Amino acid sequence: METPRGLTALVPAADRRTLVMGVLNITPDSFSDGGQFLDPAAAVAQARQMMADGADIIDIGGESTRPGADPVPAAEEMRRILPVIRSLREAGLGPISVDTYKAEVAAAAVDAGAVIINDIGGLTLDPDVATVAARTGAYLVVMHLRGTPRTMQQHTDYDDVVAEVIAFLRRQLQRAQEAGVPPDHLIADPGIGFGKTASQNLEILRRLSEFAVLQVPILVGTSRKGFIGRVLGLPVDQRLEGTAATVAAAILHGAAIVRVHDVLPMVRVARMTDAILGRWQPEE
Repeated sequence: METPRGLTALVPAADRRTLVMGVLNITPDSFSDGGQFLDPAAAVAQARQMMADGADIIDIGGESTRPGADPVPAAEEMRRILPVIRSLREAGLGPISVDTYKAEVAAAAVDAGAVIINDIGGLTLDPDVATVAARTGAYLVVMHLRGTPRTMQQHTDYDDVVAEVIAFLRRQLQRAQEAGVPPDHLIADPGIGFGKTASQNLEILRRLSEFAVLQVPILVGTSRKGFIGRVLGLPVDQRLEGTAATVAAAILHGAAIVRVHDVLPMVRVARMTDAILGRWQPEE
């Protein structure tokens, strides 16, 4: 299996640059780009552009997980994403991540060429995702989620959102290891925008450095999300600057990977933030 560039050496090296994961939704109803890339040719062209713009990873999803979203059958999810994954592999583009919480879909995606499984369910919606990652050698992103995408915004009662999210991630990362996933193939995502209020999302960003206790790379996905719109009073298509601020903050507080829609500007934000942290030195 191809090894995703940089993933094997993310922890705890502070001198390596942030990885940028580009979002490619093969869905009709994702919150910000639904319907744009349903055609496989359009999806492949978008992936090529994201790689040209500096993306390190392409994250492909076939089911919207926006708040209130209805589930998609595994067969339909695979129909949407597998041709795109195969085309990208044949073109030598990637590494490819599959955004799914279903073991059946994850297995098919890895067989088609994905090397990362990005599980928004954090092994709660289908624990067999960990078995797939262990069997195939794929990297596994374990994200915090309460309930399902359809119900998650009904579960925002926390005494201490950061402490509770860390405790959840610690448990689920341990379950992944018990299923056979090597520790150096694990990544944690605090699930910003998933079952949290706007103020809770902001608190997670402020306290992101506390997630270092998990001793795995931290992935943060804030791109265009609703809490940015609530803070700035802006619709989804006007959240570029707000996203940039959250990406910079996430990197400054320890994020190893940032998941974004607008790859080129966010690559620039990441490189500038890395430079501030001393991970990159300009020519004098």
